[in-house]
Amino acid sequence: MSANDNPNYTNKTLLEQMRITELEISSRMALFMVTEKDTATLRKVQPIIRAHLDTLIDDFYVAQTSDPDIALLIGDADTLQRLKVAQLDYVISLFSGFYDLEYVNTRLRVGMVHKRIGVEPKLYLSAVQKLKLLIYRLIEKHIPDENEQSAVKLALEKVMMFDISLIFETYVRSLVSEVETSKAKSERYASLLEDKVKERTEQLEVLSRTDSLTGLLNRGHFEEMLTHELRAAQRREEQVTLAYIDLDDFKAINDSKGHHYGDEVLRTVSAALLSCSRASDSCFRFGGDEFCVVMPNCSIQQAKATWQGRLLAYVEEKRPCVSMSIGYSETGPVKFLPVEEILIQADEAMYRKKNKKKLIDPNRQVDQ
Repeated sequence: MSANDNPNYTNKTLLEQMRITELEISSRMALFMVTEKDTATLRKVQPIIRAHLDTLIDDFYVAQTSDPDIALLIGDADTLQRLKVAQLDYVISLFSGFYDLEYVNTRLRVGMVHKRIGVEPKLYLSAVQKLKLLIYRLIEKHIPDENEQSAVKLALEKVMMFDISLIFETYVRSLVSEVETSKAKSERYASLLEDKVKERTEQLEVLSRTDSLTGLLNRGHFEEMLTHELRAAQRREEQVTLAYIDLDDFKAINDSKGHHYGDEVLRTVSAALLSCSRASDSCFRFGGDEFCVVMPNCSIQQAKATWQGRLLAYVEEKRPCVSMSIGYSETGPVKFLPVEEILIQADEAMYRKKNKKKLIDPNRQVDQ
């Protein structure tokens, strides 16, 4: 589990987060060969350091602020003063000879703060080196014995390396946390993008199958859908009926009332088809003013008795001037016709119905 997955993570101290205990501190001190003699050596020279501490810190920040990058990070006089106080406390603790959990926690927090404000490792290491050289100079100036100087420098080097290890552990931890956060964000973004692509693909698929004017399925999807229904009907040993619908004198409607009105008529008929059809039926705008309805598990007699009556009544109520001719083709449940033959039969039946109307009323005109 990453830090971001743990709801109690921010309630823990840095020591707890990084699982640093007194045993870990002892182990780490041994790793850097910090002995009791080293701690005693540093504690012994603390008075000398304290006596010249203000000058040491001033010299350190003069050197620091001479670097434009560091000066930019410090920013203003108030921040500089706070940094001087913090650095003064650090140097005193550095020569205290006590490197316990409190000391370690302070170093960890310093590392975390440096990382958050954007202090690059090279700038931090440069600052450590400047501070160390200033302390060396102070030791050389106020401790005459060269052996004692060497002992203090060696002890100081070990403890500062111990500190650096803590600082950079927080750097690494922060970087890992950032990588984990970025990874989680990337995964969430990828998931959202995948969902969007899927959604858009489905939308495009629907658009590719749908007639833009009426919202019905288009002719390009007709053969695929009818083939699918025929195969399903064969497995279930059921009938399939195809209704082929053509609006009567639709050209005259367009010519007399305009194409906008003609489009409204097509939408009305489409709405009627959707309203009167079953959930299992598939309605198509086959072209122009022609429509098809694929009706699985339905005979011609059932279609005429139930579906056709409701359809004609719906259109009559909405558009009294509109009439239509409907032809049917039925196949199954034992023998099934090919798609082309079913369509041809329904189309021919529709034209027989249309021609019969013309014979009955050759002078029929569209209602103006």
